[in-house]
Amino acid sequence: MIIRTSEMAQDGNAEWSLHWSDRHARLPSGFHSLLDRWTDIDQREAALGLDRGTPILIDPQARVDPRLGRFLSKSRFAFRAAGTQLAYAKDYRLFFTFLWIRRKYWDEAEPADIDDYEVWRRRSQDNPRRIGGAKWSRELAAFKLLYDWAVASEHMDRSPVLTHSVRLIGGDEIELVNNRPKDVRSSNVKWLTPRTYRLWRDIGLRGYGAAGLPDASWRGRNSGRNAAFADLLFDSGLRLREGGCLLTIEVPHALIGQAYYEGSVAAAVAKRRERMFYIEAAALAGVTTYMRVARRAAIRRAQRSGRYDSVRGKRVVTRISLARDRRIAWVDEAGREGEAAVRSLPPREREVLFIQRPHGLEPLWLWLGENGLPLDYQSWEAVFARASQRCAELGRPIYCSPHVCRHSFALKMLVVLHRALDRRFGQDRADREFIKQVYGDAFDLVKDLLGHRSEQTTRETYLEPLTGLRLRQILHDADEADTDTVLARVSKASRLVMDIDPQEELA
Repeated sequence: MIIRTSEMAQDGNAEWSLHWSDRHARLPSGFHSLLDRWTDIDQREAALGLDRGTPILIDPQARVDPRLGRFLSKSRFAFRAAGTQLAYAKDYRLFFTFLWIRRKYWDEAEPADIDDYEVWRRRSQDNPRRIGGAKWSRELAAFKLLYDWAVASEHMDRSPVLTHSVRLIGGDEIELVNNRPKDVRSSNVKWLTPRTYRLWRDIGLRGYGAAGLPDASWRGRNSGRNAAFADLLFDSGLRLREGGCLLTIEVPHALIGQAYYEGSVAAAVAKRRERMFYIEAAALAGVTTYMRVARRAAIRRAQRSGRYDSVRGKRVVTRISLARDRRIAWVDEAGREGEAAVRSLPPREREVLFIQRPHGLEPLWLWLGENGLPLDYQSWEAVFARASQRCAELGRPIYCSPHVCRHSFALKMLVVLHRALDRRFGQDRADREFIKQVYGDAFDLVKDLLGHRSEQTTRETYLEPLTGLRLRQILHDADEADTDTVLARVSKASRLVMDIDPQEELA
């Protein structure tokens, strides 16, 4: 049953709520007769094709619109990356609440509602959390996806998101949203040079003092784990979701004498498709040390307390194939057997994978909390934020986030690849103009390392400090300089790049 305007609650503060489908949830027994009839909720959701982690939007009168259920589970929305689904679902909840206050249901939105919503989101003084052009552009994309589907499915006559066509010079036409912002910045992030990142890591995550030296009074926990994870992102360019959802069997094996190691990002975890990543030997050594020391200690504590026995929905791995298309087989709590390619396993299925070892069950999820259970990959944002706060408190105002690590990796690798190509082809300073095509190749290599589809994204967003002539100017006379020195020159040429010499005295 769909609520119409006349049936809506008068309470202007009523809000839509957002929930996520789960599996193996503990349902209270005897609490209410209605709940007792829903003890088979897992089977019902499975029969409807609702995967674990499917968003569920509930209106202020505690009702679910089946049309939204189909959109969120069966349409193109369901094929978006998990991070995009999370962001879009939150956008829908907020916009639907805005409409509800106007005594409108989600399918009664009109172009004027989009206009007024933009005013409230971006310019109204009554909104203490106004947003910029980039976020508004993202929200418009979410609304267009929903309402284009609603029109195509004949649930609405027209979309409230109006568009117009623009003819390009080549004759092609593109469709643009009328409300698209004109103040979208090409970049709203900063870059850190390697030595600045190391200073942030040592102070913020390892508990060093402001001078970058060990502090005997530091009592922080998980220093080795946190530093290993940050190094992984900074030295590989992995996205937060990609690095945070790794399984132990996906960690590259270290071999003596190699400078870089190759790993694979699973298709179900990557933003678009399966891809390779490369990690420096030093960063891999940090991950390996974490696995052998801190991670193993957390597992032993969990085993002694019987914590893994109470994990709901766990799957115990019975076989791991070593073939090129790595596959695993498991048995679940009900004794049912299953099998899948590792690359096809999304984060929620990875979290419940365990393997039997001599001392008991162990998670396959790489990054664990102190309790020995899988650490949700989104939790790392708070870890990085606390580290940045500690740096600021000690007079080293260095801000770093997982995405800053990714941007900084791109900048570092472009400089490294440019110089490597120069040395390989024997070019000197007088010949730099001649190898313009080679410089293009370096941008393309960085694009592949980041897993981007478009080189334009790599150039304009991730490598903004090194566009145009600026790169050649910075590399000029830099043949003998190390990477830190070259990137220090980049910092002087761009205010977006932070470079702090650890030897500098504090102000």
